[in-house]
Amino acid sequence: MTGTQPKPTTTDAGIPVASDEHSLTVSPDGPILLQDHYLIEQMAQFNRERIPERQPHAKGGGAFGRFEVTNDVSAYTKAAVFQPNTTTDMLIRFSTVAGERGSPDTWRDPRGFAVKFYTTEGNYDMVGNNTPVFFVRDPMKFQHFIRSQKRRADTNLRDNDMQWDFWTLSPESAHQVTWLMGDRGIPKTWRNMNGYSSHTYMWVNAAGEKFWVKYHFKTDQGIDFLTQEEADRLAGVDGDYHTRDLYQAIERGEYPSWTLKMQIMPFEDAKTYRFNPFDLTKVWPHSDYPPIEVGRMTLDRNPTDYHTEIEQAAFQPNNLVPGIGPSPDKMLLARLFAYADAHRARIGTNYQQIPVNTPKVPVHSYSKDGAMRYHNVTDPVYAPNSKGGPQADTARYGEPAGWYTSGEMVHAAYTLHAEDDDWGQPGTLVRKVLDDAARERLVSNIVGHLLKGVTEPVLQRAFEYWRHVDKDLGDRVEQGVRAGQS
Repeated sequence: MTGTQPKPTTTDAGIPVASDEHSLTVSPDGPILLQDHYLIEQMAQFNRERIPERQPHAKGGGAFGRFEVTNDVSAYTKAAVFQPNTTTDMLIRFSTVAGERGSPDTWRDPRGFAVKFYTTEGNYDMVGNNTPVFFVRDPMKFQHFIRSQKRRADTNLRDNDMQWDFWTLSPESAHQVTWLMGDRGIPKTWRNMNGYSSHTYMWVNAAGEKFWVKYHFKTDQGIDFLTQEEADRLAGVDGDYHTRDLYQAIERGEYPSWTLKMQIMPFEDAKTYRFNPFDLTKVWPHSDYPPIEVGRMTLDRNPTDYHTEIEQAAFQPNNLVPGIGPSPDKMLLARLFAYADAHRARIGTNYQQIPVNTPKVPVHSYSKDGAMRYHNVTDPVYAPNSKGGPQADTARYGEPAGWYTSGEMVHAAYTLHAEDDDWGQPGTLVRKVLDDAARERLVSNIVGHLLKGVTEPVLQRAFEYWRHVDKDLGDRVEQGVRAGQS
């Protein structure tokens, strides 16, 4: 006992309540009275205290920290957050993609790596993963991909057959599926994985020169992973293993950090590069564009209320500050709409007034009214106006970063570059990046996944899928599955 007097319980309006334990009744054994407003408040609030979970990336955790610029990259971008000697407060959320909020942290799945920088020019969000590529390159297929990883309509069960049916009919998925089935498909902790923008973005410097860039957040703790057996065991004994690890590490003062490195491509290189640099299923070889250090991200503060600070955190790739813009990546362009729309549907139209999403600079917008709006609106509420309302400063901030394009309206894939194909990069990953032990685990992981309910002809397509990646790999996968069936 500390001897301090406990704080009195109040209603949400701040009014002291008479009892934490007993409802208001007519005599001790009589009926409950409707005028027990505190009981009504407790029950009604409880019935409404959950908001819809995210569609993908529902299960996750995060923390707050800072980003410190350690290298001068002002020749490539005028963005304030990346100018020399700048330190910026930030938030990061890690997540799995396919599982629901109660799913185990250690399922085999890509991990989300979403970062919010509270910059002096407004919030800058980067929505990435722990892999540098993705399963599809066209947003028309994204919804279908997510549904193939979720639950069936009839049984309400996740279904490996459904997953492989989609993957084997979508050869562009091979690079990401190779990452997923390899060691990095189950990171040991969130602290032991990298984060990538995956998408290509545009940087613009003070002189107006443009560059194409990719972000690489390299873990300073070192890459580490769980085997399938370790992950399965942890899923049963500690489904919140990754969430717990991050919270406890920060609580101990072991602040995890990541070094941000950028791949930077001169603007004109994209036109003649040997494959499409905006294809989300491809990486840029480091031999062509070596990563350049920018700064360090450190997480040093845990959330105090997971609901308000993590569950209601809204990351959206359309939050692009001056000096940073999108690229012709079709998936990125679609996400510029999709994420903000998802937040409005899930949290409410004024989600950016929730403290965790509120920028640390003044907001002068013409947004008005709507549910849960609590920032005051002052006239004029329209533009243009002659009443002293805010005005866009094009002379100071310029036009948004962009590029020239022309052509007929079509439903078509990207224009092919000289070395565009779906199998080359995953094949290189298998043959030249993985060692023998990693290749052995890759085969084991694929075989184990295929043996869990994948049916013909999907199974045969899966064998051919892996033979396109690497013939020896595909043969070994088929041998393993056939042996497991006998």
